[in-house]
Amino acid sequence: MKTIITFSIIVCLLTCSLSSLAATTEYYKCVTDRGTVFSEYPCGNRATKHKIHVTDPDIKAPNNYVKELNELERQQIIRALEAEIRSYKYRLDILSRDRDRAQYQQEQRLNKRLSDKKAKEINKDINKQLKAINKQYVRDVKNINKKIVNLEKKLARYN
Repeated sequence: MKTIITFSIIVCLLTCSLSSLAATTEYYKCVTDRGTVFSEYPCGNRATKHKIHVTDPDIKAPNNYVKELNELERQQIIRALEAEIRSYKYRLDILSRDRDRAQYQQEQRLNKRLSDKKAKEINKDINKQLKAINKQYVRDVKNINKKIVNLEKKLARYN
């Protein structure tokens, strides 16, 4: 096992030193009955191709990397805030559909053939239910709109 690791390190060093100008070097790895073999060329049917990425040590980091990191963080925050705003707007759409569905169900109760007395009772109950549905809807919309406004204020600080 030690010889395989040593051999692989030597192969890597040789390929890196031979092609120090190249950004990547390719080699093949073959597992045989006798052990693992590394080569520049395919050494069998089951050879696996690998790449070594070499970086130039003379490349220097940008001088203003802090600014770049801050800009990346700012962009990430902006994307997160925009996604959250979209999420809340989607919730508003869902609330609107739920309210419409509940109103429709209540109105369908009126379409049944009933006696006048029963119809008046049901109409009264339906109006009561519709008021409750609308009241809850307005409350929920108001809360979500407050959250959207706060998120848009945060987003404005980053733009």
